[in-house]
Amino acid sequence: MSGQNTRNDGDFVTVSIYDQTYHLRGHDAAYIERLALLVDGKMRAVASHGTTVDSLRVAVLAALNIADELMLTNARLDALTGAEQSHRSRAHSLSGLLDEVLEDKRRTG
Repeated sequence: MSGQNTRNDGDFVTVSIYDQTYHLRGHDAAYIERLALLVDGKMRAVASHGTTVDSLRVAVLAALNIADELMLTNARLDALTGAEQSHRSRAHSLSGLLDEVLEDKRRTG
């Protein structure tokens, strides 16, 4: 029953990851379940491409895949943030130039 999750009373959630049951604590059961499904899916994808049956190795390789995705996403975010800062700086400069032109127009006109 890969990825099948059930909710328990209170702040505990029972999830199944790679055929292992875990009782996790958290405030958002749906979010914990989505995380468990993601990890289960990654582990199964890694296992399907390899010959290892050692669940610890599969877990480590899945974690490396997830970490790689996180780092790529962060790099994209950093690039977007850098471009946004560049655009804001350029807009500020252009705004300053426009203010100067308008001020000159007011003086002469």
